[in-house]
This record gives sequence, C-alpha cells and structure tokens, in this order.
Amino acid sequence: MSQTGNPIVDNFARLMTDAAGVATGMKREAEGVMKSQLERLIRDLDVVSREEFEAVRTMAVLAREENERLAARLSALEQKGA
Repeated sequence: MSQTGNPIVDNFARLMTDAAGVATGMKREAEGVMKSQLERLIRDLDVVSREEFEAVRTMAVLAREENERLAARLSALEQKGA
C-alpha cells in the first residue's frame, strides 16, 4: 500500500484492504460450513457408493442370466417329458 501523504486517504485505503481480507475470510468460512452441511446431508440420506452400486448391478445381471438359462432348461425338460 502506498502512502499518499493524506491521512484520510491512507486510512480509507487501509480500511478497504482490511474489509477485503474480512470478506475473503467470511467467504472461506461460509464455504466450509456449506461443504460440511452438504456432506452431512448426503451421509444422512444413506446414499450408496458407486462401488456398492456396481457390485449389486453385476449381481443382478448374473442373476438374470442364470434365470434365463434355468427357464430354457425347464422348457427343454417340459418338452422332453411331454
């Protein structure tokens, strides 16, 4: 900060610099509070992780394929018995 020789201007410049610092600090604090609140909200919603979702999806695909194989086998056995 440069000195102008005018104490009123110097004080005003110092005040504006301090106000900018306070605003930056408040912004950081507000972001931190919002982030922690969002994390708590997501945790409270009991959302599954991507890994858990993919594991269950894979199990469902395998179960569907096995169901189709068993249905075809049952159909073949029914035709053989008829």
